[in-house]
Amino acid sequence: MDFKDKVAIVTGGAGGIGKVVADGFREKGAEVCIIDINKNDCFTGDIANESVLEKFAEKVIKKHQKVDFLINNAMPMMKGISDCTYEEFNYALKVGVSAPFYLTKLFTPYFSSDASVVNISSSRDRMSQPETESYSAAKGGISALTHSMAVSLAGVARVNSISPGWVNTAGEHLSEADISQHPAKKVGRPSDIAELVFFLCSDKAGFITGENICIDGGMTKQMIYSGEHGWKLER
Repeated sequence: MDFKDKVAIVTGGAGGIGKVVADGFREKGAEVCIIDINKNDCFTGDIANESVLEKFAEKVIKKHQKVDFLINNAMPMMKGISDCTYEEFNYALKVGVSAPFYLTKLFTPYFSSDASVVNISSSRDRMSQPETESYSAAKGGISALTHSMAVSLAGVARVNSISPGWVNTAGEHLSEADISQHPAKKVGRPSDIAELVFFLCSDKAGFITGENICIDGGMTKQMIYSGEHGWKLER
């Protein structure tokens, strides 16, 4: 895929999936602007802050005058109902839902004719572990936001989301059990997600909008019964 002369925005682009996406866009010729709470060479700031988003958007438009691809990737915190405060829960929603909404709104007047928005959700938008309410709520919110914006921005930009399952962003050593529990017999890599981002931004995906695509090695499709396929219920 050739993204020469395209402008790609990646939130949370200083590490993990976001960094792999940003690096991949650069390799394919795009101009890349990232915003991350961690220090980086483009824009450092907290996307939960409205004025930060406005300053970032202003900088991008002043430099490039347009946006071709917006990748809403920044990760909200994961805290559960036992210890997550009201403020922390709302902060997670600001990072995971409000910021993607507002950035899309800010950039809408500057979207190119073949613009694409890709929201990074999670398979936790449909399944959960205990004590993950803030993260799951944010990911469920961005999945719903995706199809709503796809309809509102019809003819302006295509809007899709990706729901990754377990992605080994830190390059950790994985046990055989970790790997074999997946029907795909592997744990995901950041590049697995990045490749779908690039496809959804390409003209090959020109008839796809409003979709949420789950990349989880088949985990959300697997029926689990204790005593089968290596699974055992422990109390």
